[in-house]
Amino acid sequence: MRFLRLAVCLCLCSFALLADRAGERLEEAAALFTEIMATPDRAIPQELMEKAHCIVIVPGLKKAAFGFGGKYGRGFVSCRQNTGIGWGAPGSVRVEGGSFGFQIGVSSTDVVMLVMNRRGMEKLLSSKFTVGGDASVAAGPVGRNASAQTDALLRAEILSWSRSRGVFAGLALEGATLRNDLDENKALYGSELNNKDIVMKGLPAPAAAQNLIRSLNKYSGRGEKG
Repeated sequence: MRFLRLAVCLCLCSFALLADRAGERLEEAAALFTEIMATPDRAIPQELMEKAHCIVIVPGLKKAAFGFGGKYGRGFVSCRQNTGIGWGAPGSVRVEGGSFGFQIGVSSTDVVMLVMNRRGMEKLLSSKFTVGGDASVAAGPVGRNASAQTDALLRAEILSWSRSRGVFAGLALEGATLRNDLDENKALYGSELNNKDIVMKGLPAPAAAQNLIRSLNKYSGRGEKG
């Protein structure tokens, strides 16, 4: 009986730790997006934010081993069923591989992607999704005066940006694989939900996600303004 109580205690402590870490990552994602958007002349154009169906935010994607190592990060995806309405509860994603324009050596960069149509949204919410393979991708424009009407941008299902060493710029990410992070979703929602269920069923956002949702709504010109 003592062993059982100890096992239950360890399990609960482990779950609480996972939930804390998931909450911390959500706060990092909120801070990253707010910092990017706080300077309109060097941010994602609001016009694109208003048209986007989904956003993917990955703080601190890592790469190691002198240009030949792997790339790995954990982040979040938030969508809305129709543009013009508020952003929904975030699902968790693991990001692996892909060309992210890292410099040689151990590097870290922040990544933001906008999914611009319903078809791209459906692909993004599958169990495994490859940027540039399952959906077309283009480097996103930066700044309030940037043109969002070029042919490449109009055709692309995904627009992508990166921030490294304080520089935020469009980057046509290729080959990155996004998977549902079921462990992280369990920590946030209490069960191993996939991201499609979180988005399509309109689940309420956990408390830890409120700052992220508030910031997304603010800078989309919709929802909360404060």
